Amino acid sequence: MSTLSGATPAIKVEGVAQAYGAPDDALRVIALESASLEVARGELVCLIGPSGCGKSTLLNLMGGLAAPTSGKIWIDGEPVIGPLPQKVAFVFQENALFPWRTVLDNLKLGMAFQGVPQSERESRARESLAAVGLSDFANHHPGQLSGGMKQRAQLARALALRTEILLMDEPFAALDEQTRLLLGDKVLQIQQQLKQTTLLITHSITEAVQLADRILVMTYRPGQVKRVVDIDLPRPRTSEIVSSEAFGRYVAQIWSDLREEASRGMIDNESRALQTGDHRA
Repeated sequence: MSTLSGATPAIKVEGVAQAYGAPDDALRVIALESASLEVARGELVCLIGPSGCGKSTLLNLMGGLAAPTSGKIWIDGEPVIGPLPQKVAFVFQENALFPWRTVLDNLKLGMAFQGVPQSERESRARESLAAVGLSDFANHHPGQLSGGMKQRAQLARALALRTEILLMDEPFAALDEQTRLLLGDKVLQIQQQLKQTTLLITHSITEAVQLADRILVMTYRPGQVKRVVDIDLPRPRTSEIVSSEAFGRYVAQIWSDLREEASRGMIDNESRALQTGDHRA
């Protein structure tokens, strides 16, 4: 269970499949099939693929929120058999902040669920808010924050848990392009400071190339890892690098793979619509 370098990977997925519905059900969906990957400690990996390829399913399986139909997953060499709040934190696209609590109290509640001693919660919460630039909004309620600020608050809540692994499911998808780029820079800065292993799902090829050490391109359903792209670009990835020919070549390469898989998805959806009589697909 070691990588080529001999170190135990932070995350290892081996031959994972996930299906929904009984084997004889005509509507049975195979979300993942023979999916395998490794993420090294301290690495930032982006997972990208067409809609319906099982990206979110795979992330949930890694975090122990569900069990695979078959295959195995390890975190730090230990098999995943349920949630791992001491090792894994999540950041989702949807706003998961409690609206009746202040931002500070949202962070403290997350640590309470994890079992962090009460004496440590305040200092850790304020430290995490400072890391994402929200110190002045600790006593605000989520309804008083912009969309980008809410996402930063959710990131701060995950950082306050100080887990070894951070799993992020399209956390910036609903934000405008400028805010996405700025938050992406902030995530990268914090990730490098903490040496936190991070796996980020995104639909944005530019975002993936901007942030990742490696990009895993997934096939259309049933999802598998189609290609692994090592991003050999210097850090920090400044505006000059993002506008460079090398950056553009990575974007073009990944788009070529994604376009093929997305086309398969469109054909499959059209076929299903004809079979079921649902022409909204």
